[in-house]
Amino acid sequence: MDLGLEGKVAIVTGGSDGLGRATAHRLATEGAKVVICGRREDHLKQVAADLEKDTGGTVVAVRADVSDAGDCENLVKATVEKFGGIDILVNNAGASAAASFETVSDEAWQADFNLKVMGAVRVTRAALPHIKKRGGGSIVNAAISGGKAPLAKSLPTTLSRAAGLNLTKSLANEYAADNIRVNAICIGLIKSAQWDRRATDKPVDELYTDMGPRIPLGRVGEAEDYGDLVAFLCSERATYITGTAINLDGGMCAVL
Repeated sequence: MDLGLEGKVAIVTGGSDGLGRATAHRLATEGAKVVICGRREDHLKQVAADLEKDTGGTVVAVRADVSDAGDCENLVKATVEKFGGIDILVNNAGASAAASFETVSDEAWQADFNLKVMGAVRVTRAALPHIKKRGGGSIVNAAISGGKAPLAKSLPTTLSRAAGLNLTKSLANEYAADNIRVNAICIGLIKSAQWDRRATDKPVDELYTDMGPRIPLGRVGEAEDYGDLVAFLCSERATYITGTAINLDGGMCAVL
């Protein structure tokens, strides 16, 4: 299936590892020109070089911390200077933060909201004028199924992700007239660098095997599952899809 992404310009925040890296890989494979950002400059540049080698596409590294307003503006500016515009924005940056309500400090609340909500707000705000100039485009926001149906001791992440879902619907309604589609992906248990780092007392493959029975489909998702869905939502095959939040969780979420 031709996704019609050849020559499109895409920004993927948090693009150096896991889900973001898989997304950049898929978009570059489809012919998009991809800009990835992350906080570790040397690692980011190596990932960009590896992705170009693997895909034969164009992948550019721009160091940026999306919790910093100046970095967000510089990321968009560097992309436009390099490629002349923006067609796709994937707000993927974020890290899990799950604890019981009484243990979450004001600082933790603020840091999580600043990273996951304000990070997306800042990059989107900077990118929107350039997407408009292209006659439209697509924005995909990373979320989690807990943003719809939170479990106990899952704060502050589930609250910030719920705000991200509201942001998704609000932007979709406001910018539909500009032919800008905005959707969210609510992930469940998917292999990622964050889960890999948690495998301290057993091999990572064993960790994922143990998690499988918790999922109706019986397996932990692959990062490529996420990258494939992002690419589809940004493609010419999904031009009538906007304002939705798709569960990518093997059937785990209790709500649609």
